[in-house]
Amino acid sequence: MERQTPSQSLKQKLRNDEIALGLWVTLETPTVSEIAAQIGLDWVCIDTEHSGLDFQDIANHLRALNGTRTAALVRIPGIDQGLIQKVLGLGAHGILVPRVRTAEEVELAVRFAKYPPRGSRGMGVERSTAWGKGMRRVSEANEETMVVPMIETGDSGRNIDAIMRVPGIDAFFFGPADYSASVGFPGEWEGPGVAEQLIEIENRIREQRYPSGIVVKSPEDRNLRIQQGFRIIGLGVDSTILVNALTDLVNLIGRSQGGAS
Repeated sequence: MERQTPSQSLKQKLRNDEIALGLWVTLETPTVSEIAAQIGLDWVCIDTEHSGLDFQDIANHLRALNGTRTAALVRIPGIDQGLIQKVLGLGAHGILVPRVRTAEEVELAVRFAKYPPRGSRGMGVERSTAWGKGMRRVSEANEETMVVPMIETGDSGRNIDAIMRVPGIDAFFFGPADYSASVGFPGEWEGPGVAEQLIEIENRIREQRYPSGIVVKSPEDRNLRIQQGFRIIGLGVDSTILVNALTDLVNLIGRSQGGAS
């Protein structure tokens, strides 16, 4: 029996209402993605919106994930046909679409990510088609390629019912900080009333059997988000995990030295 592709495995897990663990990647070294795959994470999101990653960095991360069981998703900086074409051609299994506001924007992202007749993605001799030797993959790509709109604006919440009617969406991912900023609370993870708004939106999404994702801040937050119905759980951002771990070590060593003096 042929082994499932990473995107097939991830989608199957979500259909089964299982938890899918992943990592948000912003650092240049592809070793981060390699480690994520080595420890068995279900997905990695390579963030090209809030990082200095260029196309060579993206290609290196995707190369590190190629042949593993970890789905490679790319958070694009905006809805651009050439950009979406390129990251999918480099081997990404799907895209996260930031700051969507309307169903028309989401429809455009889906169209750019799918081959005809659903969309307008071009055929290429690239990693996604095994450099032209795997053109048969094209017939399966529209089903496998994931499109995940991000709930980061007040408009996306207000228009969520229309957005969910766009064919070709696989899941939704929440960005509480950006959502808070968009409704008047910049600099806050969840401003006054925002937590309740997001859960209301997530409940409506879950009623339509779409899975939702979010990055968690702690083990306690992870447990809370799972209880709230989130199934795509980001364990953190690579740089933040590193900063927090080093800060804890510095504080611990500093306290030890202080106590010994």
